[in-house]
Amino acid sequence: MIVSVDPASAVPPFEQVRSSVAGQINDRTLPVGTKLPTVRKLAVDLGIAPNTIARAYRELEEAGLIETRGRAGSFVSAAGDRSRERARKAAATYASTTHKLGLSPDEALAIVTAALAAS
Repeated sequence: MIVSVDPASAVPPFEQVRSSVAGQINDRTLPVGTKLPTVRKLAVDLGIAPNTIARAYRELEEAGLIETRGRAGSFVSAAGDRSRERARKAAATYASTTHKLGLSPDEALAIVTAALAAS
């Protein structure tokens, strides 16, 4: 797992770690079952506070991308492997809803684009 943090970035360090790990899980660079570095180890490697890594791991766990198994550590979750399918289903539901509301495809895409930019 390769994670880096840019201290000059406007993006908070925990978010840089969270998005990097999530991206590696989603593109399958980190396959299901991969053991992640401990919070302390990754914090030392990146030169940032352990609480920063802990927050990133908590958010990844809440998203279902990783699971913590007590003293055994944190691992890439099998649920994370299904994230693309969940996104596809959400997109299909959104497409159906916008169609029923009479929105044009361009309008629906503009709404999605704005929502993605805001998150």
